[in-house]
Amino acid sequence: MSDKVRIYQLTKELGIDTKQMLALLDSIGVEYKSHSSTLDNETAETVRQLLHDDSSKRAAGGSTAVAEPAIQRPSDPLRPPVVTVMGHVDHGKTSLLDFIRKAKVAEGEAGGITQHIGAYQAQTPSGLITFLDTPGHEAFTTIRQRGATVTDIAVIVVAADDSIMPQTREAIAHAKAAKVPIIVAINKIDLPQANIDRVKRDLVKVELAPEDYGGDTIAVPISAKTGQGIDQLLELISLVAELEDLRAPQTGLASGTIIESVLDKRAGVLATVLVQRGTLKVGDSLVSGEVWGRVRAMSDFSGARLQEAGPSTPVQVLGFSEQPHAGDRVEALASDQVAKALVSKRIAARQEQVVQRDKRAVTLAELFGQPKRQRLNLVLRADTQGSLEAIKGVLARESEAGDEVEVNVLFDAVGAPTEADLLLASTADAIVMSFGVTAPGSVKKSAERYGIEMRSYRIIYDLIDDVKRLIRGQVEPVFAEQLLGRAEVRLVIKVPRSGNIAGSYVTEGLIRRGAKARVLRGGKEVYKGSIVQLRRFKDDVREVATGFECGINLQNYDHVQEGDLIECYDLVEVRA
Repeated sequence: MSDKVRIYQLTKELGIDTKQMLALLDSIGVEYKSHSSTLDNETAETVRQLLHDDSSKRAAGGSTAVAEPAIQRPSDPLRPPVVTVMGHVDHGKTSLLDFIRKAKVAEGEAGGITQHIGAYQAQTPSGLITFLDTPGHEAFTTIRQRGATVTDIAVIVVAADDSIMPQTREAIAHAKAAKVPIIVAINKIDLPQANIDRVKRDLVKVELAPEDYGGDTIAVPISAKTGQGIDQLLELISLVAELEDLRAPQTGLASGTIIESVLDKRAGVLATVLVQRGTLKVGDSLVSGEVWGRVRAMSDFSGARLQEAGPSTPVQVLGFSEQPHAGDRVEALASDQVAKALVSKRIAARQEQVVQRDKRAVTLAELFGQPKRQRLNLVLRADTQGSLEAIKGVLARESEAGDEVEVNVLFDAVGAPTEADLLLASTADAIVMSFGVTAPGSVKKSAERYGIEMRSYRIIYDLIDDVKRLIRGQVEPVFAEQLLGRAEVRLVIKVPRSGNIAGSYVTEGLIRRGAKARVLRGGKEVYKGSIVQLRRFKDDVREVATGFECGINLQNYDHVQEGDLIECYDLVEVRA
């Protein structure tokens, strides 16, 4: 019997929908690339047991361990659309949100809005609309895996006197990457220098041709200052939502997304949750990522206390043990015990994945899916517009000439790579390529932290040749181990706050702080991780050479023993 099973095979075996299977894998923290990915037998058996337990509980009239998979059914009730407003910093995004909030939210409320929680709902003649008031492009960039998105409709705000600016183009790129309908709000039409036709012509250039220019993009002239056109904008949002036929089940355990979280000195952890399916209730046990909690209290955007909340409802939840991350899924579970067990399983799975990832070579093939014609997604940065156009022209020709790989430039701009570039690259599994410019240190660190590949070039032909090799599959970066040194553990020093320190003697090469490390015992590997602290006597040092003694503190490992051998190494990229 094989020790692995493909997801689609297990789906067929259990007689469930593919979306149900992927949703279940998400809920228990299993990583995968597509429905063709393989699962080990232990994970497959866990899935079988979960489905068996849930089926048994449903048959007995009880609650299931995890929320039902997020599948939209024609029989589900309609839900309000979730809208994110995006645009250039000076084009009136905040003014538009403020106008809608005051005119459509506080309308008829004696006290108005008493608190702001990052999301709110507006009442229109066509029904409720949920707006996410998140900074930047968080609504898209933090929901990046497997096509999931928290936003149903994107409204791009463009100033009529300024037209499309760099941040506008970034917003459009993010909305396109999220594959949601786009409505353009042409703002500031009250200004004498407003030029609506210019904006519409520029929209054609970014492949958002308005309806009166032969396209299908809805472009609405508005003034966030006077309110002109805003009612029409809200009506069109409702119309697009109606065409999208947005539905969600209102019964059963809730699931949704963390919009933001803060640590309040008096109340503790407060998380803004967008409920996307089911009904969230006070007393529900919750899990988000590796954090669990119970809903102790819940309030809406106006500060009113709630006992329950349905789909598309933003609520502020009190009760998480730690701050959950914005963009993480949140699931209501049957009990605190189930929640704690699931969090423990996720933590263990992540730690195991880190160990397994370090044991194997990592190639570019893992960054892409398996479509019939593979897509190489790129974010381009260059020193001049001329360089940018030259690179794009060559890439377009290479893409047209290839039968198997399409080169897709998601976003291009003059200047050094930014955090926004990384967020977009993360959304679409893209590589950030820069020519003639260098990324700031903070951006490089973020790229490393989030596993986003960045490449920089000084010679344009090197960039083009590299892309050609990527297209042809001739260059797949492989990370190989480069041994730095070895040390023998001669004494184990117990330090209460720092964990056990391995008093060691360097027998070969050098030992370096921050480098990868493994512990060998009797010739067998018992640990793999990194060196977090290195000391000579009482001093912290960067490295220790052959023939010297040192104290080695290994990350999350307190089981080192006398006689163990510690090997120190780096992972270096080897090109084919």
